[in-house]
Amino acid sequence: MARPRSARAAQTPPLTRALDQTEKVKEKVAEAAAELSDVNEVLKENVAEGAPPLKVRHALDKSEAVEVKVLEAAEELVAVNKALTEEVADRDALEHRVRQGESALIASVAAEEASRRRALHDAVTGLPNSTLFSDRLEKALEQADRHGWRFAVLFLDLDGFKQINDTHGHDIGDRVLQEVAERLRHSVRGADSVGRRGGDEFLVLALEVKDDNAAVALATKICDRLAEPMEFGGVTVTVGTSIGIAIYPDDANRPTDLLKCADIAMYVAKQGRLGVARYVASHGSLHGTTAPQCAVSSPEGSS
Repeated sequence: MARPRSARAAQTPPLTRALDQTEKVKEKVAEAAAELSDVNEVLKENVAEGAPPLKVRHALDKSEAVEVKVLEAAEELVAVNKALTEEVADRDALEHRVRQGESALIASVAAEEASRRRALHDAVTGLPNSTLFSDRLEKALEQADRHGWRFAVLFLDLDGFKQINDTHGHDIGDRVLQEVAERLRHSVRGADSVGRRGGDEFLVLALEVKDDNAAVALATKICDRLAEPMEFGGVTVTVGTSIGIAIYPDDANRPTDLLKCADIAMYVAKQGRLGVARYVASHGSLHGTTAPQCAVSSPEGSS
């Protein structure tokens, strides 16, 4: 069943209807112009041939009717042009609102991303914070468990950092932390992760380490790199580093336990001025213990 004409018209876009009406008015004007031209020709012939006044009057009446038709078409065209102008203005306003909406959406997404980044990254160094590092550690453990890989967790603590803050101020202290973060980034592979635990403590997740020697070699490399002098506007500072190493699955099989093992090894390294210490459990895993018992081995030649 065909839909009523009014229903079809309601579904036609206003701009399309206005353009269609414009074409119809143009056709009407063209027809009127043609009729007026014919009437003028007839008038010329009648006048030239001396036609009766009644016949001439009839031709004039027809000419006037055509002129009225032209005037009506002109008025319709004005109305159509007005409708077109209004429709274009409405569309411009709509497009403006759409652009504003897109801009607001982009700004909202950017703000959300910035907020998310602030929640997961350290404000001073830009490194992943403890939350994000722990998440990466969880994922590393899942992958390592699935594929039989080993990985190492390094717990770093800067030696003498408090003295740097006390002597040179917190601005220099923050710049030291930023330089340490940058050097750590360049000391590990792209798949590894570096994080800041807080204060002067940092974490490194080294994936797929072959053995203890590889983990110790990485820690020693980091110690040497961080020991190089740092210069900030005429101020030269040096920092020492104590690093504790724990390896999955040798030392523990839970993220919190691995961090605890690495922390214990770091503490021993710091107390004994060893530089690098490798955690070695003497009583198995840490499950169910509140004060893990362990022995710590340090690489020969560490200082």
